Amino acid sequence: MKSFSEIITSTKESICDIKWWGSILQIVFGCLLVAIAFVVFINPYDMVPGGIYGLALVLHNLFPSIQVGTFGYMFDVPLILTALLIFGGKFGGRTIFASFVTPGLMNILDYLVYPNQAAIEALDPTLLMGGVVDLSNHLMLAAIIGGCFSGVGVGIVIRNNAATGGTDITGMLLHKFAKMKFANGVLLSDAIIVLCGLIVIGFGIGLPEGKEPAGLLLSLYSGVCIFVNAKVLGFTIDGASRDKLLFIICDEHSEDMRNYILHELNRGGTYLKATGMYTHNDKEMIFLVINRKEVRNVQHKIKEFDNRAFVVVTDAYDTFGEGFKPFPEEDGMPVE
Repeated sequence: MKSFSEIITSTKESICDIKWWGSILQIVFGCLLVAIAFVVFINPYDMVPGGIYGLALVLHNLFPSIQVGTFGYMFDVPLILTALLIFGGKFGGRTIFASFVTPGLMNILDYLVYPNQAAIEALDPTLLMGGVVDLSNHLMLAAIIGGCFSGVGVGIVIRNNAATGGTDITGMLLHKFAKMKFANGVLLSDAIIVLCGLIVIGFGIGLPEGKEPAGLLLSLYSGVCIFVNAKVLGFTIDGASRDKLLFIICDEHSEDMRNYILHELNRGGTYLKATGMYTHNDKEMIFLVINRKEVRNVQHKIKEFDNRAFVVVTDAYDTFGEGFKPFPEEDGMPVE
């Protein structure tokens, strides 16, 4: 017979395993959404929204016999190996997993949605799922839907402490060796890829004979896709701001305010020492995080206690600690 403590320990380990598998399944689902975005809504219309898979699409137009996902492997594998050598154990295993899963899903989807190899090479939208999802005359809709699917997919992957690799890794490398900000490194990489797409697919330089260039509008639709992707990605990662951060300077009835926060709101707060710039008087500023639904009630109470109080309300997208979200696990991509 197991002791009670052993049963508890075993149960905790099982829960941890369930959480781990749940996280892996979410990563796979996120990768699937990214694959759908590119295979169904982006690649058939020659949009190049940056990233490794944007570059892969450019090269697929030059060498149609090689699938977009395969080109993705050609770039992702060397980048991952380089990151492993440079960042070592800090480089997340989940990111390696996601970077291998996404191109594979893209290649599998190609065979599922196109009738034959010729259609896969041509990326002909009229043959996509029997022409049911042909958005050739609705490119703006394709750009928006593609950006949404990609943004949600990448956001789910990132929320599970992973990344889809690609230009994220180049951003890390540029940050380390060129002392460039991580975000700027990613932006530079994506900008070069979009430019390559405009030159090759937009203006037709280097395209096989018989393939028509997409023209300047390609970059505009690609830009729409990039914008939508960025907005949806941010919303997926951060969500709508559920919490609000308040800074309260209350000269009168500060103790009443304290009792209200502790006993009626059932919240904790922090006193910060402050000095008035004009009066040089010492003040106590209250640092308080509350649910956005509570903001109006708190504002009315502040006015009731001290109608001359000074209050700043701002969004708190991530609040970690007791009573809020647990701290994320350290298993993501290093940016240092």
